[in-house]
Amino acid sequence: MVFELQYRYNCFMKFKINCDLGEGMLTDAQLMPYLDECSIACGGHYGTTDSMTQTVQLAIKHNVLVGAHPSFPDKENFGRKAVSISSDELTDSLYNQITHFLKICSQLNIKMNHIKLHGALYNLTCTDLKLAQLVLDVYLRLNFDFILFVPYHSIIADLAKSKFLLAYEAFIDRRYNNDLSLVNRMHQNAIIDNPILACRQVSSIINNGYATSLNGEKVKIRADTFCLHGDNPTALELIHYLKKQCQ
Repeated sequence: MVFELQYRYNCFMKFKINCDLGEGMLTDAQLMPYLDECSIACGGHYGTTDSMTQTVQLAIKHNVLVGAHPSFPDKENFGRKAVSISSDELTDSLYNQITHFLKICSQLNIKMNHIKLHGALYNLTCTDLKLAQLVLDVYLRLNFDFILFVPYHSIIADLAKSKFLLAYEAFIDRRYNNDLSLVNRMHQNAIIDNPILACRQVSSIINNGYATSLNGEKVKIRADTFCLHGDNPTALELIHYLKKQCQ
């Protein structure tokens, strides 16, 4: 479903919602009916054959598009810290994570819609040219048509735009710095858990083309899909509020 959200001044907004799922949270089944797309952990930071299979089956039940959600191979830190790893090791890990997910999709007769990186790897490829190129080289090896979920005005987006179909992603429940990087999760205001504030951020991005940074700056941004984190403790409250605003 594509939500139409009436936020202020009778301004209707159409937008897609995606969510990171299959990460061991207990709310996947409750979130899935409200989603257009989901990105499923495929073994790097979390995920097993069983968890991937169950999450894909849940997505099929609710007609939600599925994508792979690979990361640094780092379950200990949930993929949210940079890992010291050789290029060959990271290449092999990413390739194996994604092909594992593709195999499950094939068995369940569903096409992988997209790939979205997770955590530290997602953030680092925004600014690290070498790392972004490594990731794209892995994608090219797949020889498969899919969409890349990438941040607006990032290095990985600039490198990929001539080779892949892109969907720019913004966040419902995360705050931005002036350079469009995400505020570090250690900061007390990094996470948006208030439904009204989350709604305000989505509204601003769609209607005005900017997000307000943590420092109050208006930062230009574009989004084709909006991410809600499945491990956000208020994810259900946020998505229920967004649905309530649908007209």
